[in-house]
Amino acid sequence: MTSRLRRAGAFAAVALLALVAPQLGRAAAAPFGLVAALAAFGVRDGPLFELFARPGDRRDRRLNGLAGFSLAAAGLALFATIPAVPMPTFVFAAAVLVVAVGNVGKELARLATDDDFLLVTGFVAGGFLGGVAAQVVVVLQTGAALDLPLFAFLAAVGALAGALLRAVLLARDDPVVILSTGFLLWLFAELVRTVSPEGIVLALGVTVALGYVSYALGTASIAGMLTGVLLGLLTIVLGGVGWFVVLIAFYAVGGLAAKFRFEEKAARGVAQENQGARGTGNVLANSAVALAAVVGYAATQHVDVPAFRFAYAFAGAVATAMADTLSSEIGGLFDEPRLVTTFEPVDPGTDGAVTLQGELAGIGGALLIGLLAAAGMPLGSTLVGGGVVVFAGFAGMTADSLLGALVEGDRIGNQQVNFLATLSGALVAVGLATAFLPLP
Repeated sequence: MTSRLRRAGAFAAVALLALVAPQLGRAAAAPFGLVAALAAFGVRDGPLFELFARPGDRRDRRLNGLAGFSLAAAGLALFATIPAVPMPTFVFAAAVLVVAVGNVGKELARLATDDDFLLVTGFVAGGFLGGVAAQVVVVLQTGAALDLPLFAFLAAVGALAGALLRAVLLARDDPVVILSTGFLLWLFAELVRTVSPEGIVLALGVTVALGYVSYALGTASIAGMLTGVLLGLLTIVLGGVGWFVVLIAFYAVGGLAAKFRFEEKAARGVAQENQGARGTGNVLANSAVALAAVVGYAATQHVDVPAFRFAYAFAGAVATAMADTLSSEIGGLFDEPRLVTTFEPVDPGTDGAVTLQGELAGIGGALLIGLLAAAGMPLGSTLVGGGVVVFAGFAGMTADSLLGALVEGDRIGNQQVNFLATLSGALVAVGLATAFLPLP
C-alpha cells in the first residue's frame, strides 16, 4: 500500500465521524473541531503525523491538510444543526464522504495506472459509493424512509461536482471542494423531492456513456467531459428527457462540428484551441444560462413564476449556442468573410466576421433545436413555440457576432461573449413567448 493510499484511507476514517451526526445532534461539529485542533496544534511528529502528513505539512510541522479538511466538515455540520437553516444531516454526511471516499477511489486507481481519465473515474466511482452509503447510514438512524434513487442522484451530483472542482482547482483543495459540494447538494435536495428508479438509471447510464464518448472522440477535455455529464444529469432529472435531448443534441452536433475538417480550419487559423476539445470554460459559457433555466424550472414548485418561461429560456439559450457554434465552425471553412457591423471583407478568424455559409449553418442548427424543443419540451404551442426558439437562436447568434465585432478582444473574451449571446437568446425567447403565446 502506498503512502498516498494510506493517507487517503486515514482521511476517510476521519470522515466517518459524519455518520454519527444524528446521534450527536447539535454537537455534530465537535468531533471535527477536535480533530482540527489536534492537527493544527497537537500532533507535530510521530507515526500519526506521518500517516496524515502531506509534503507541505512536513515543512510546516503542522497537519494543515487534515486541519482544513476537518474545519470544512465542522462548518457543514454547523449548518446541519442550526435550527433556523437546517441542512439535511444526510446531505452533510454525503458531502464529506463523497470527497473522502472519492480520494480513496482515486488512489486505488493509481495503483494500476497514471492515466488521468481513469484516476478521475476512480474518484467519481468512490465518491458515488461513499455518498450513497453515507445517506443510507444516516437516514437509517433517523427512522425516515430510504429513497435510494434520490440518494443515487445526490451522490452522483456530488461525485461529479467534486471531481470537477478538483480538476479546475488545486488537486488537494479538499476544504473548498467539501464546502462547495455540500451547498450544491443542499440546493438539489431542496429542489428534487423524488426521483424514479428508472429515471436515475436512465440519467446515469446515458450521461456517463455520452460523457465517455465525448472524451474518447476528443470533443471534450476531462474537465469539459465532467462538466457536460454533470449538466446533462441535472437537465434530465430537473427538466426531463425532452430537455436532455435538446441539450445533448447541441453537445453532439457542436462537438462534431468542431472536429469537422479540423486540420483545414487549423491551417486557416480559425480552429478551436486544444485540438477542438471543449473545456469547462467553453461548456459553461454555452450552457450556464440553460443550466440556470432548468434549475429555475425545478424551483417553480417553490416560487410563483410560470414554468413555461424557463422552458423558453432553456431552449432559446441552447438554440443560440448551437447556431453560434455551427456558424463559426462551418463558416470558418469559407473565404470572403465580412464584418457583421460594416459588411467589409476581413480576414478569416476576425472577431465578428460572418459568412453566408456560416449563417445558413447557424440557422439550420437553431431549426434543429426548435424542432426538438417543440417535440419534447413544455412550450405550450408546438408550431409557434418552435418558431420562437428558432428566431431566438438566430437573434442570439447575431448578438454574438455583434459583440465579437464591437467589444471582444481587450475588454472581454470569447467565453464571456458566448455567455452574453446565450443570455440574449434566452431573453428573446422568453419575451416573444410572453408577448404572443397564452400561458400553458
